[in-house]
Amino acid sequence: MGKDKSFYFLEMNTRLQVEHPVTECITGLDLVEQMIRVAAGEKLAFTQSQIQRKGWAMECRINAEDPLRNFLPSTGRLVKYQPPAPQNGVRVDTGVYEGGEIPMYYDSMIAKLITHGANREEAMSKMRSALNEFVIRGIHSNVQFQSALLQHPRFISGNFNTGFIAEEFPKGFQADSVIPADANRLPALATFVHRRYLERAKLLEGQLLGHEMKLTQEFVVMAGADSYSTKIEHKDQGYQISVKANQGKRSIKEYLLESDWVPGSIRLPYQLQGGSALCAQIERPSLGYQIIQDGVGFSCIVLSPFGAEMQTRMPYKAPPDTSKLLLSPMPGLLSKLHVAKGDKVSAGQKLAVIEAMKMENTLSALQDGVVEEICVSEGSSLAVDQIIMQFAK
Repeated sequence: MGKDKSFYFLEMNTRLQVEHPVTECITGLDLVEQMIRVAAGEKLAFTQSQIQRKGWAMECRINAEDPLRNFLPSTGRLVKYQPPAPQNGVRVDTGVYEGGEIPMYYDSMIAKLITHGANREEAMSKMRSALNEFVIRGIHSNVQFQSALLQHPRFISGNFNTGFIAEEFPKGFQADSVIPADANRLPALATFVHRRYLERAKLLEGQLLGHEMKLTQEFVVMAGADSYSTKIEHKDQGYQISVKANQGKRSIKEYLLESDWVPGSIRLPYQLQGGSALCAQIERPSLGYQIIQDGVGFSCIVLSPFGAEMQTRMPYKAPPDTSKLLLSPMPGLLSKLHVAKGDKVSAGQKLAVIEAMKMENTLSALQDGVVEEICVSEGSSLAVDQIIMQFAK
């Protein structure tokens, strides 16, 4: 549709479209039911003039793909699958289940998330909340990317077109592509989560007399080059948390947080004083925490002030050098090898083709070199980051 509201037909598909729930939400009609009735020979029981549009609806396609790897397909087992509850203008259309397998043979869409509100702002608000509650683990999904889009000022304003993603994310979607609206809230959540883990540990029996675990109030949240000094204490039915960034203006932000979260739960429902119900997702890989909310990923460790000082003295461990390896960027089927052992290759030359989810993905050389070893054969099923070939050093 043009800016002057003129319509132009790009294609005509005589089938039900993926976006049919949007129409159903604003009209109250079940399009699938109507198609079945028409196929059975019935006539429509209403006319065009009787169809009323109510409110605003929008839909997010939830796909099994990795936004941080240029949206390459992701396959595997759904270790966790907890869609938001279908209520209050939130609808989930899906056919997958927790414990099920997402294979490489079909389209990457695994669910449709639809919200309906009185206007666009209400529909977007419900969508943000629903995306924050949508738990998918075991495979990568585009939920975090969808959340990032819903936070973007240009999307919120409605001033965008089909080139929006290419224009706003020219280098692709990165972990730091989204700037949090409140940079101190995530360290506050990390402090709360860490304190709850410590409270649970304090309940363990058999602690040595005179050396029982003591709960402290002051912590340091370390997230890469950033760190935050925090203090947490019980107040009323929740926790009073203060956060001070150890860089920049160093202003102190106070939060009164209430939550019934228990350690081990991925969903972290909470409420700030005077605010509405919110939800984040929390995991505990290794010794740190990974918090995701509104498209922002926050990885950190929470230490005592003394532990944080010692952490700054730890030696830097460089990541392994993979410049001489061709790694599979996705799970899939190695359908074609374009080179063999001993071949000289040039930058940009095709090396291999991987098939996944009805797409062919061509891997090319990033630099000149000589193939030293082919580690897999054509027809092999590949895992993410599996070595396909090695180049001479």
